Amino acid sequence: MCAKVTSIGLKGMEGYRLNVEVKTFVGNDSIRIVGLPDAAVKESKERISAALRSLGYTINGQKIIINLSPSEQKKSGPMFDLPMAIGVLLSLDELVTSIPENYGFIGALSLDGAVVPVEGMLPAVLAAKRLGIKKLYMPYDDKQPILDIDGLEIIYTSSLREVIENLEGRGGSLFTPKKEEVGSDHNSYIDFQQIIGHSGTKRALEVAAAGEHHVLMTGPPGCGKSMLAESFPSILPPLSKEARLEIIALHQLSGTPYPYANIPPFRNPHHSASGISIIGGGTYPKPGEISLAHRGVLFLDEIAEFPKKTLDMLRQPFESGKITISRTHATLTYPASFILLAAMNPCPCGYASSNSHYCTCTPRQAQNYQNKISGPLRDRFDIRLTMKPVDFDRDTTIVRDTSKVVQRRIEAARSRQYERYGKELCNSRVSYEMLQKTSPLTSDQQKLIHQLAAKKNWSNRTQIKIIRLARTISDLEGNTTITDQSIWEAVKLR
Repeated sequence: MCAKVTSIGLKGMEGYRLNVEVKTFVGNDSIRIVGLPDAAVKESKERISAALRSLGYTINGQKIIINLSPSEQKKSGPMFDLPMAIGVLLSLDELVTSIPENYGFIGALSLDGAVVPVEGMLPAVLAAKRLGIKKLYMPYDDKQPILDIDGLEIIYTSSLREVIENLEGRGGSLFTPKKEEVGSDHNSYIDFQQIIGHSGTKRALEVAAAGEHHVLMTGPPGCGKSMLAESFPSILPPLSKEARLEIIALHQLSGTPYPYANIPPFRNPHHSASGISIIGGGTYPKPGEISLAHRGVLFLDEIAEFPKKTLDMLRQPFESGKITISRTHATLTYPASFILLAAMNPCPCGYASSNSHYCTCTPRQAQNYQNKISGPLRDRFDIRLTMKPVDFDRDTTIVRDTSKVVQRRIEAARSRQYERYGKELCNSRVSYEMLQKTSPLTSDQQKLIHQLAAKKNWSNRTQIKIIRLARTISDLEGNTTITDQSIWEAVKLR
């Protein structure tokens, strides 16, 4: 008899339906696995054999062939132990039941028949939801959150015997984990109210948070660039359940711990970090800093000190929100939709145009320092800010909003965007066609932007970014259309 069981294969964060096909013959005792398995998958035959014998099943006098389909995809890891064991039992008529195609199985087996967790289960669960799996059998892992996904019933199991009893309708005591509380504490970040001055910069960061726009801050040392960037996550809205699971899945694939809170991630790599650690890669590609910052913030302090080659590799995720890594063993795609905050000095010494310090750099040195950021990369920043030191005599008397107040305005602006586009999509990432369709400019506004573009030699990308900024500013103000005032403010932010 030929049996077929469904599982989930992974290529990075992308999952695909994997069919485990098992055929048994009378012959020498053997199990052979085909379908481009790696060493971990090939070793599954020993674990399956020992687990079945531990439960009282025998495979004496049987030749078993297991095909992992699609055969052209490379298979890795022990996650297919459970579906292969179920397939063997079905093929031997030891398990008498019908398993629908929309039932999935993932998990490794120990020699005594226990089902144990493996790396990459959470990405596989998210992929199962996208592939239309209705019921998924898997082991419980206390290192990942309790999963409650609409449209997908998850059956936690601790042993192969429990799975067999459940499939045969004999009940059995399945493991039921306790739900944990999800933290949502933004208090670990600096509050906007604690930052003196910089009202214009705070307004720009509010616009950036509302529309997920990228920001480049230029200013002398000590003017507050790093403090503003570190306070930025405090005004971001909490993560949705789907976004939170996606972030935890990425951290699991990279082997990096992530607290099960619903606050957006904030990554701040040092400028000495390698290109692979920031972009992702390795012999077997893993997510880098840009993917670990997915749905959150990537802060590059002293961006001009980063290798130019590394910075130019950011151009693809800037536009597409994902990164594709090609290596000999695999080509994988990871999500990388983040808000980039970058800070830099105006020159090597940092004090060009300063009123309090003397700049020791020549004009050529200052220009060479600025040229460390290529034109195409600089053009991809939506907002460019030139900052000055705070005037404490004047700025300390200004009443400042708390991060909670700013966060509520940003949540309202994002809700308008989600409603307008029909999904969780912000203005910085919406296509220009969709932007024109949902928020058309008036003829006078189009004429104004064309005149400014001709005068300032703006590229098409710059013009589109100004329209997107204006749309976000209008959302913050609660306007359904793009206003003239929002266009002028967007021009100033560029």
